Amino acid sequence: MMERTLAIALTLSLLSGAATPAAAAVKNPDTYTYLDISDADSMDPAWSYDTASHEAILEIYDTLFQFEGSSTEKMIPLLAEKVPTKANGLITADNLTYTIPIRKGVKFFDGSPLTPEDVKYSIVRFMLLDRNAGPSALLLEPILGYPSTRDEKGNLNPNAFKDAEKAVQVQGNNVVIKLPKPFAPLLTIFCSHSPILSKAWAAKNGAWDGSEATWVKFNNPTNKENSPFHAKAMGTGPFMLDRWDRKTHELILSRHENYWRGPAKLKQVIIKGINEFSTRKLMLQAADADNIYADWPDYSKLQGMDGVRITEDLATIEINPVAFFTFKINTLGNPNLGSGKLDGNGIPADFFNDVNVRKGFAYAFDYQGLIKDVYRGKGSQANGCIPKTLPGHSTTGQTHSFDLKKAEEHFKKAWGGQVWEKGFQFTLLYNSGNVARQNVCAIMKRAVESLNPKFKIDVRPVEWPTFLDAYRASKLPIFVMGWQADYPDPHNFAHPLMHSMGNYPIVQHYANPEADKLIDLAKSETDIAKRKALYSKLQTIEFADVPHLVFINTVRYRPERDWVRGYVFNPVFPQSPWGSYYYPMYKSETAAAPMKKMAPKTAPKGAMPVEKAR
Repeated sequence: MMERTLAIALTLSLLSGAATPAAAAVKNPDTYTYLDISDADSMDPAWSYDTASHEAILEIYDTLFQFEGSSTEKMIPLLAEKVPTKANGLITADNLTYTIPIRKGVKFFDGSPLTPEDVKYSIVRFMLLDRNAGPSALLLEPILGYPSTRDEKGNLNPNAFKDAEKAVQVQGNNVVIKLPKPFAPLLTIFCSHSPILSKAWAAKNGAWDGSEATWVKFNNPTNKENSPFHAKAMGTGPFMLDRWDRKTHELILSRHENYWRGPAKLKQVIIKGINEFSTRKLMLQAADADNIYADWPDYSKLQGMDGVRITEDLATIEINPVAFFTFKINTLGNPNLGSGKLDGNGIPADFFNDVNVRKGFAYAFDYQGLIKDVYRGKGSQANGCIPKTLPGHSTTGQTHSFDLKKAEEHFKKAWGGQVWEKGFQFTLLYNSGNVARQNVCAIMKRAVESLNPKFKIDVRPVEWPTFLDAYRASKLPIFVMGWQADYPDPHNFAHPLMHSMGNYPIVQHYANPEADKLIDLAKSETDIAKRKALYSKLQTIEFADVPHLVFINTVRYRPERDWVRGYVFNPVFPQSPWGSYYYPMYKSETAAAPMKKMAPKTAPKGAMPVEKAR
């Protein structure tokens, strides 16, 4: 999210500047309260693909590995006993077989022991659940060699279960994973997307039992609430899911007293969704919250607040926000299309199939105004799907400028002149509480409507889960979302944003065979120069096709009470820099030492460095 390299060693438990006197008495010293802008979507690790949900999931479920501190390269073992390498013999010379020894003596919340079979079950379930626009491709692609258990027409691959059984095996105390092709970032994916569940608890509570006979029944679910993991949890992590009140948008996590690494310092963590910034600000000011979600439009309202520390210029790995065009809009019970016709009172389902419509929107956006007025100048205009913090970022400089004359030219060409002659009307939704995305929608509406009085865009907010449901159903003509890295590699942006089977294109119904070919070649290419060239070609296609609009490479800031200790910023952790990994955190009156800013690391020469944002 900023022009920096990947490994950013910023430990935010340390204050910048000189040490200060002891702070006021800590309020609720054993409870940590974080105010987000919205509720989570689901606690099921195989369903969840939003940062609000995944932040909580990583408190409840341990993964196999974890990034060490703020590094995005160095990993430490969690439920694995060791991080596999060629040097320790756990990765074969051909990079196709990974042996992962599983830690002994770990227990689930109910006291049952963790076994390698639980690890295998969790990985295979993650792949085979494979809901539309879900996270399963993250492991399907490297482990089975294909990004979905279904083809482009939705037909199920009958061999998926057998392929998974062959690829993920239990051998003694080890889980052995065999890949069809080398995939360098595999272990970094496991840092975020290998939450380990109890197989016995799953079967007992109505989830998939792990058998071939029943897996199809659980493939591509449409109702998240049918999963027993949706609002309950059986993990091994430092915190247990105490309660999830979806009416008040409040998640309450309680300390796992028998956690295998020792109990956390905090007894309770409360994550509450509040979409009004003014309420979040007042609660932070009154010390009823320890940190809050706050973007650049609200920065000045937090400056100088007594007892609050603001740490700035935190470079994350994301493209956010992005405005996606839906090429085939679902018309079933859809109020967002108006009349559903190109008659001045609506739009047809294939309205954005015409590239001139998309280019009209691309040139009718004030990118520099967004950066200056909304992000306070903290960033530069993005020119492709791969952020500046990753190798493969486009260096061609191709960007759409704010040019109303060009926008008018394209709108006049669109649909053989009918768009300009008849006009259009549709509804543009954004998730309530996200001020940056609200501004994106407002800027788009203002400029497009200024071109022709027959152009009308209705903008309105909705709650995050409601927004997600409409997005997954392809009912949003344009949807404004973002992408935070699941793992620090350009493939994690190229595939979800540009591949026909990627998370966003599959919902947009966008496909370009040449883009697919470039992405598939790049993921297996080991020569960094050749890989960069492939991504450069991909971003040329992206500029010409305009399947979406990218806006900014930016940085973030974190506001928190000055008694917060133990927070370590890692750009890959969900919700960074607002979300936190709470296990090492605590609250203290003792003044913190000055912050030490360490020099950023660079990627190894000749190699590629190895999270959905609201």
